[in-house]
Amino acid sequence: MSVLADYETMRDRHRWQVPARYNVATAVCDRHPPDKLAMMWEDDAGGGGRVSWGEMQQLAARFGNFLRSQGVVPGDRVAVLLRPAPETAAAVLAALKVGAVAVTMSPLWSDDSLQFRLADCTPKVVFTNAENVDRPPVAACGGAVDLARLDLSAYSADCPTFDTSADDPAFIYYTSGSTGRPKGVVSPHRALLAHNEFEYCQDLRDGELSYWMGDWAWGIYKILGPWRLGAVNAVQSTKRRYDPERLFDFLSRTGVTNLFVNPTGLRLMTQVDDAAKRYPQQFRVCCAANEPLGAAEAEWFESQFGIPVLENYGMTEAYPMVANFRTMPVKRGSIGRPTPGWDVHVLDENGEPVPEGEPGEICLRARSNPQFPLGYWNRPEDTERDFGGEWFRTKDAAYVDEDGYFWHLGRRDDLIKSAGYRISPYEIEQVCERHPEVRVAGVVGVPDAARGQLVKAFLVVEGEPGQGLADSIKDFVRTHHSKFGYPRVVEFVETLPTSQSGKIARAPLRDRAAGTEF
Repeated sequence: MSVLADYETMRDRHRWQVPARYNVATAVCDRHPPDKLAMMWEDDAGGGGRVSWGEMQQLAARFGNFLRSQGVVPGDRVAVLLRPAPETAAAVLAALKVGAVAVTMSPLWSDDSLQFRLADCTPKVVFTNAENVDRPPVAACGGAVDLARLDLSAYSADCPTFDTSADDPAFIYYTSGSTGRPKGVVSPHRALLAHNEFEYCQDLRDGELSYWMGDWAWGIYKILGPWRLGAVNAVQSTKRRYDPERLFDFLSRTGVTNLFVNPTGLRLMTQVDDAAKRYPQQFRVCCAANEPLGAAEAEWFESQFGIPVLENYGMTEAYPMVANFRTMPVKRGSIGRPTPGWDVHVLDENGEPVPEGEPGEICLRARSNPQFPLGYWNRPEDTERDFGGEWFRTKDAAYVDEDGYFWHLGRRDDLIKSAGYRISPYEIEQVCERHPEVRVAGVVGVPDAARGQLVKAFLVVEGEPGQGLADSIKDFVRTHHSKFGYPRVVEFVETLPTSQSGKIARAPLRDRAAGTEF
């Protein structure tokens, strides 16, 4: 049987099984034997160590009894504003144990970002620390608890988990706000069952050590999913600037075999000379998501560690819709094929499938799997618009090739149409950044009477900006991409605008092209 046939069998055999009563805390915490390893972690000072499930269960129970002492009841919101650490995970589990809705938040957010989110979800308790407890939006919302001042030993280590429905809300995640005000995605307890990337993409095994890059504010499932399968989470708790050498050292010393990276972090990892020789690794699987994976980064990782990077695709509202799997060939640059159990298609504006090779919009059939959100918090009109119809429309453009692989073209509004050609700004950015003097590129379409749109590149460069460098870059893209997709207009800038998750924000670039500064 071919590997593509293996994929078809895997997809066809998948069936969702959702019990009527289900609580994430029971599925990932309560059921583990106390002596089993739950986490290996370290902090900036070199502290840390091993955390057993008995320790995690007692910590979560004490947090849970504290919440009940504060009058928290099922349905109340509990915000967790902390860096990744054992206490952070226990605080989230505690909220779930008492039937509350956990809202994970990042200390990296600005005061304005925090103020909006806290005012929107109105948490009854905010678990935080000394660095954040006195920040104006935290102090103003009430209920802020500095963990250093909380004596958990005063609370019982026995806290029965509340009997929730699988449809009860478990989490609120806030979107990045790159296309408008952030929206709080309300995720039910059953959603954990649909996070099958840990099984199909990462092939996680019981007892295996798993590391997921990134702040838990953008997805606490990155530790809950491995725990559901019995894996051990490796956690770096740091407030330092991201240091790829320190990360490689941590991964090597702990013996992580299952790795998830985001492409921005991977790009910085490529700057480590002789990474595999200096920091020997035991990687068995590596996955990537959150933004498009660059070919150069994927090639570097495979040359260093001997395994491919499996790119996955999804959104805050639904992840992972499309993915690469160890059971099928990787087509570098493709985001893969629909994840088993996910009914995903590329459709036109009328909701009809587009022909093979033609661009359309990635769409998920509404309510087709357990992860489908309950809606947006306090946004009934947006909820009905995005989730109430037959399809959840991602606003991302893609095409499907003859083998059923999806090829991501960027945000639908970002797609450039020039002289009849459809051009992915991401592809042009990637080629621009392969030029030896280009550090970062942001590409948009600008109006043109003859062609409809022209490709314009905003570039941060190492060399001396000028017409000579601009012509060199244009020729480079013309040679390495196409004669129709090269940037006919180049503007050199000192910095490029980014979203909170570090992606290039193209809307401000379009505004700049129209005469508005960013």
